Amino acid sequence: MIRWTWAFLDRPADTFDDCVRFWAAVTDSTASPRRGEHDEFVTLRPATGPAWLKLQAVRDEGGIHLDLDVDDIAATVSTATDLGARVVTEQADYTVLETPAGQTFCFTPWAGGTEALEEPAPVTVATAPDGTVSRLDQVCLDLSPADIAIDTEFWRALTGWTHQPARRPEFSRLRGPDQPLHLLLQRLDRARPAAAHADLACSDVAAAAARHESLGAVRVADHPGWVVLRDPGNALYCITSRDPYTG
Repeated sequence: MIRWTWAFLDRPADTFDDCVRFWAAVTDSTASPRRGEHDEFVTLRPATGPAWLKLQAVRDEGGIHLDLDVDDIAATVSTATDLGARVVTEQADYTVLETPAGQTFCFTPWAGGTEALEEPAPVTVATAPDGTVSRLDQVCLDLSPADIAIDTEFWRALTGWTHQPARRPEFSRLRGPDQPLHLLLQRLDRARPAAAHADLACSDVAAAAARHESLGAVRVADHPGWVVLRDPGNALYCITSRDPYTG
C-alpha cells in the first residue's frame, strides 16, 4: 500500500539555489535547511498541512521522480519487480527502481502512523499576491507510443488507484485515495526515453504564468487550457486550468 506520494524535483547543482527559491515562491512554501551527505536535499513545507514536494541537487540535467512511502520496502520491491520494474540501487532506507519503460522512482519508508490515515490530509493551496490560487498536484509521465500501455498497466497494478480516461485521448489519470499527488499518463507522438514533468492546477492560467515568468520561468508554449514553461533549472512544467482544490 502506498501511504504517501512525493514529487522529487531533481535540478542541476549549478542552478539549485535558484530552483529552490523559485519553487518555494510559486508553491507558497518554506524551504527546509539542506540535508544529505552533500547538502543536496531540500523539502518545501507549506504553511499548513503535510509536505509533498522535495528538491535534489544533481550532477546531470535533472528531471523529476516519485518517492513512494510504504510500510514494507522489501515486500513492495518484490511486488514491483514481479510487475516488470528493475531495481537500480538498494540503500539502507530506500530503494531506487525503474518502471518497465525506464522511469525512475523510489520506495521510501512511511514515517507516519495509522492515525494519520483516519482522515484525508488537508489540501494546501498557494495563493499569489493577486489572489490567484494554484497547487502542484500532478506528475505527468511522458511515455512513447511503444511504452504507454506497459507503464500504464504497471502503475495501475502497483498503486491500485482508480484509472480514468481524460478529455483528450492521449491522456489518462490515476487517482489515489488521500494522496497529495495524482498521476497523469501522456502518450507522446514520437519515440523517446520515459520522462516526467510537474503540473500545477490553477484558478487563472494567464495570471499564474505571468507571475512565474516574473520569478524566473521562461514561457515555452501556450495551449487551450494550459501553458508550458521552463523553471530556472531548465526543466519543463505546466500550469493548467484544472481546479486547484479538486484537480
